[in-house]
Amino acid sequence: QVRLVESGGGLVQAGGSLRLSCTASGSGLSIAAMAWHRQAPGKQRELVASITPGGNTYYSDSVRGRFTISRDDAKNTVSLQRNSLKPEDTAVYYCNGRGTHYSGKALSSFDSWGQGAQVAVSS
Repeated sequence: QVRLVESGGGLVQAGGSLRLSCTASGSGLSIAAMAWHRQAPGKQRELVASITPGGNTYYSDSVRGRFTISRDDAKNTVSLQRNSLKPEDTAVYYCNGRGTHYSGKALSSFDSWGQGAQVAVSS
């Protein structure tokens, strides 16, 4: 079983910064794509940013230029540095990771989510 745990949520004033981190744990992990999604109250979950093993990144239009995604494969960690935060960035942020791991002696694929980290931006 692969587990993803987020940290770094909280309350911040508009214009401030926060950094989210997500660490994956499991046996024989090989993580491919890692991503951050968010879900604001009353809205659908949306993709915010993603990063490939080679470091190629994607950002949604709403966060491009303000958010930076990075990964540390040695630590199985993905981070999201968020600057110039706006009230509309208020949401629960979810980490997502896909790849392979060992379940017993069998190699299996996984597509796992973290439990979510609440971020609130006050105006």
